Amino acid sequence: MEREDGEVTRLARRWSEGDDDAFDRLIELVYDDLRRIAHRHVRDTGGHETLGTTALVHEAYLRIGGAHGGDWPSRASFLAFCSKAMRRILIDYARERRAGKRGGDRVRVALTPEAAAVEGDIASVLALDEALVWLEARDASLVRIAECRYFGGLSVSETADALGVSSRTVDRGWARARAYLKQRLER
Repeated sequence: MEREDGEVTRLARRWSEGDDDAFDRLIELVYDDLRRIAHRHVRDTGGHETLGTTALVHEAYLRIGGAHGGDWPSRASFLAFCSKAMRRILIDYARERRAGKRGGDRVRVALTPEAAAVEGDIASVLALDEALVWLEARDASLVRIAECRYFGGLSVSETADALGVSSRTVDRGWARARAYLKQRLER
């Protein structure tokens, strides 16, 4: 694993310097991790009204493919970057669906419990995004920790590595981020 981590870091560096071939090799190495992260995002957003795991990985591949110039000093930091891109994709998708529900492609649908659940899931995704934006304005480091831990599924030590902080800082930050987000979402 350590050897693979070094290869991921090396390829990420080459890609950030403009080597597109390195990007394809990099994605091959982390594809299973990306699927795991995407599955977590899809599961946490209700799954049935968002993109599927494979579609989310492929959409992220397309979006992040042009992000030359990034700095990913470790596998964990690259995966955190990919996780954030996936979160943005799901938020954009939820906003598009919400806009469509406001009359974009108007179709008459009977109000059923299932239809109400889909709207609730979209509202939850958008509410979480609004809470994260609110928290980022107050303490961006807490949002980075939340993205790594919750969305990326990274461990405390992986998050510390990705962010270049101590594990203790991650523990404290994760507790604070959860408390702030819970408080904000309960409003």
